[in-house]
Amino acid sequence: MKDYPNVTIFNHPLIKHKIAILRDKETSMKEFRELIEEITTLMTYESFKDVPTEEKTVTTPLETCVQQVIVDNSVVIVPILRAGLGMVNGVHVLFPSARVGHIGMYRNEETLEPCEYYCKLPEGIADKFVIVVDPMLATGGSACDAIDLLKKRGCTKIKVMAIIGAPEGVTKLAETHPDVDVYVSTLDRCLNENGYILPGLGDAGDRLFGTK
Repeated sequence: MKDYPNVTIFNHPLIKHKIAILRDKETSMKEFRELIEEITTLMTYESFKDVPTEEKTVTTPLETCVQQVIVDNSVVIVPILRAGLGMVNGVHVLFPSARVGHIGMYRNEETLEPCEYYCKLPEGIADKFVIVVDPMLATGGSACDAIDLLKKRGCTKIKVMAIIGAPEGVTKLAETHPDVDVYVSTLDRCLNENGYILPGLGDAGDRLFGTK
């Protein structure tokens, strides 16, 4: 896969260690869920490096000083249902007051294309810093459609964060939305004939919620 200026692939040993445990089919639902949140928090630190800030005067025990603080109510987390829900708490660890919107999509098992069934977004989202989260960036269809929905509602500051990405999905997203920054913790080998990432980690939603 070629390099794209709007794509960041993480190469951190701590994330690699957690991904190894995440992939293991013997990893319990509880541990899987915790790992998703932990990896998301590690990725959030880098993904939000350009979050809007403003100056605030702070009084220390010795004097006053001017500090940079995050602009209040400036961040919205948008998980792609249902697996994206597993990443929300990982972002909330660092941005506890961030609002949450939801976009529901399922994959047509014959065409592998995403089908929208739900969309509920916070009021005023067009002015916010929006991060779309989904553990798996496979074909890229769901992420692209979610961004299309957000752009139709006036959003201009959009990022996407995924735990595992396939070259096919990352390429599609990077080329379809070159104005959107994409953050992926691990780039895997390819998709199989059913659109699943290899080596991957199976169905993230099923492993998060114990539905299989």
